[in-house]
Amino acid sequence: MKNAEEQQDTVLQLDDNAVAEYLLRHPDFFIRHAHQVEQMQVPHPVRGSVSLVEWHMARSRHHISLLEENMTLLMEQANANEGLFYRLLKLQGRLASATSLQDMLNRLHRWAREMGLAGANVRLFADRWRIGAPSDFTHLALNRQAFEPLRIQRLGDKQHYLGPLNGPELLVVLPQAKAIGSVALSLMGSEADLGVLLFSSRDAQHYQEGQGTQLLHELALMLPDLLERWIERV
Repeated sequence: MKNAEEQQDTVLQLDDNAVAEYLLRHPDFFIRHAHQVEQMQVPHPVRGSVSLVEWHMARSRHHISLLEENMTLLMEQANANEGLFYRLLKLQGRLASATSLQDMLNRLHRWAREMGLAGANVRLFADRWRIGAPSDFTHLALNRQAFEPLRIQRLGDKQHYLGPLNGPELLVVLPQAKAIGSVALSLMGSEADLGVLLFSSRDAQHYQEGQGTQLLHELALMLPDLLERWIERV
C-alpha cells in the first residue's frame, strides 16, 4: 500500500506568475495578513534589506517624483510653444504686410539680424517656380541638380540641417555670403520640394546637430504661401 507521501497529489510549484495571479484575484490579502506584511523584508541595494512597507513607500515617493518632473517638463514645453507661436504670428504679420517680394525678403532678413544672425535667405528650385528671365527673381533660382549632392550629404532623408557647410556647398546656396560659420537649412513646402530657407550665423557653433527645428519647420511651411503673392508656381 502506498504511503501517505505516495498517495499525496503532486504539489503545484508556485512561480512568480502564480503568486502575482493569486494576489490579483485576492486584493484583500495584505489586509488579512497585515501583521505578516509588516515583518516581510525585501532586498535593498544600499541598506541590505527593508520592510515591504518601507519599500512600497519608497516606490511611491519615486513615482511621485517622476510625475513632478514630467509635469515640470510639460509646463516648460507649453511655455516654449506659446513663445514660438507668438514669434511666428508676429513674423507672419510683418511678412504679410510687405509691399513687394523684395520688401518681404528684406523683412525676413531683418528679423534674422534682430536675433543676432548674419541673415536669412530664400532660394527657390527653378523647376517649381516661374522665376526665369525676364523675371526680376532670377537671383532666387536654385538648380536642383547642383543642390542634390548637398542634400544627400547634409540632409539625407531629413527636411532640416543644422551645422557648418564647406566652401563648395556655400557657393551653391549662398554664393555671395562671406564668413559663414554655421547654417540652419530647411527644405520648403509640405513635400520639401519647393526650395530652401537658410538662416546663417558667423559663429561656427551657433547651429549644431540635435537642436530643435520646430521654428524652422513652421517657417518652411509658411513661406511658400507668402511667396505665391509675387511668384507663380509651375
